[in-house]
Amino acid sequence: MRVAVVILNWNGKGLLERLLPALVEHTHVPQPHLVDLIVADNGSTDGSLEFVQSQYPDTVQTMDLHRNHGFAEGYNRALADLQADCAVLLNSDVEVSPQWLEPLLVFMNEHPEVAACQPKIRSFYQRDQFEHAGAAGGYIDALGFPFCRGRMMAVVEKDKGQYDCIRDVFWTSGACMCVRLDRYREVGGLDARFFAHMEEIDLCWRLKSKGYRLVCVPQSVVYHMGGATLDVENPQKVFLNYRNNLLMLYKNETPRRWRWLWIVRFVMDYLAAVVFLFQGKPKHANAIWRARVDFKSMRRSYKDQRTQIHLQAKTHAFAERYKGSLLLDYYLLGKRRFQDLSIAKNLHH
Repeated sequence: MRVAVVILNWNGKGLLERLLPALVEHTHVPQPHLVDLIVADNGSTDGSLEFVQSQYPDTVQTMDLHRNHGFAEGYNRALADLQADCAVLLNSDVEVSPQWLEPLLVFMNEHPEVAACQPKIRSFYQRDQFEHAGAAGGYIDALGFPFCRGRMMAVVEKDKGQYDCIRDVFWTSGACMCVRLDRYREVGGLDARFFAHMEEIDLCWRLKSKGYRLVCVPQSVVYHMGGATLDVENPQKVFLNYRNNLLMLYKNETPRRWRWLWIVRFVMDYLAAVVFLFQGKPKHANAIWRARVDFKSMRRSYKDQRTQIHLQAKTHAFAERYKGSLLLDYYLLGKRRFQDLSIAKNLHH
């Protein structure tokens, strides 16, 4: 199996200086696997490409994408012509650990029905805790809100080995995702119109609807800084998350479910905006309003793609989708851990 580990970089020279040494040191896998390390640059102006070319001329390849295409289109362009079986989408703010890649490749090699997998993702700064963006595998609830084994809302659990079993998931994290390139291309890759945020969940949903499995392999461990591109408190992140979540639901939900879900989300989204106002965050409240306006203007352009997704779908029933409401469980029932949810008990190894 040939795999390309691809870091999409934009003005991240400092991160590359800090984290590339560990990647080069720890990315060794036995034959017959072959690994290429690639930095794909989204038009950086901080000397990132020159740094990689001068410091790692024989170990890390570079790819100049000339301008900032965003996360989604940047990766689509970077992966377009790769001659490999699998690609690892690796965030520039991820530190890998020894033998991080081998468990992922071994599992993918032994399970051809698996389209993508992820490692266990811990926090770079609090090494014994899971990290928000992926933890031990991602899920969504009935209303389209994402969560993880190890992270519900803002509550992140300590990693005590409670999620060390290999488990099918609904989505694998874009912070570190190993995906088969033929499957990636089959479903059209990441949605470039998302620009950033939620794009990997949308991709995974399309893969799931085709009948492919997605898995977390916690025998592999990486450490994610998080927020290196947009801080969690940035209103632009709120805008992208809300808009892209609605786009994802519109594209992938069945028309029947979408009709009632759109009404429920109208109420919940504006309730969230009111909460932001009471918290003294008017820019965040405005971001939700802008997200819904932008979604409405973009929705028509998705009509044909939405039709094709549903025509080609093999299933709309997913054991890895939580049938309850994350917000109800979290805020009204006080459930703070993945283990507290019924889905944790229902899913098999």
